[in-house]
Amino acid sequence: MTDDFATPARFQGPTADLPLRGQTILVVEDSRLASEALRLMCYRSGARIRRADCLRAAQRHLQTYRPAAIIVDMGLPDGNGADLIAMIRAAPAGALPVIGLSGDPDLAGEALNAGADRFLTKPIASLALFQRTVLELLKQDRPAGEPSVDGPPLPPDPAALADDLSHAAALLDRGRPGMGYAARFLAGVARDAHDEALHAAARALSRDVSAVAALSRARGLLEARLATMDML
Repeated sequence: MTDDFATPARFQGPTADLPLRGQTILVVEDSRLASEALRLMCYRSGARIRRADCLRAAQRHLQTYRPAAIIVDMGLPDGNGADLIAMIRAAPAGALPVIGLSGDPDLAGEALNAGADRFLTKPIASLALFQRTVLELLKQDRPAGEPSVDGPPLPPDPAALADDLSHAAALLDRGRPGMGYAARFLAGVARDAHDEALHAAARALSRDVSAVAALSRARGLLEARLATMDML
């Protein structure tokens, strides 16, 4: 799956408020919630975003397009983001700027060892950090003028969150051998949604996918969240 979101001013040059205008960023991320947050950061920076939700889709994209930079989540449904980072770094066509991404800061070393230029922890702390990281990789300064000012953290997008939680429920219902990925995916969604109870339950399940009590608690909390969303 590849999504293409265009910004309305893509044919103009960068400005202080839109320092990434004219650039295209490929986001390789399986969570709609995390992708939506990145889409808004790109939009508020003037960049165009394309999204791939797995390694296979990212590879197809890179056969056709050459983005200005790539953001790669470390945990993907069909493999490890580090493998994609290493493939990008080894490509003979020339190195593209790559940012590793994960909610687990301990994966920074794995991303950087695979060849990532930078690593960001989800959820990304601020728009300013996002802009500064990408501009550094593109080796360009922020345009002169008053820079954009960070507002409060963006609230979770309800539709994207509902989609991710429904997807997590379907993954858990499939059972093993994909339970480890399902637990990690749910933990990432819960973390990005600032749902501490669900995050803790998903983390406990990821540590032992055979634990019946851990699975029962994660499923119960997940069903409760989905039931609440159905009433909205």
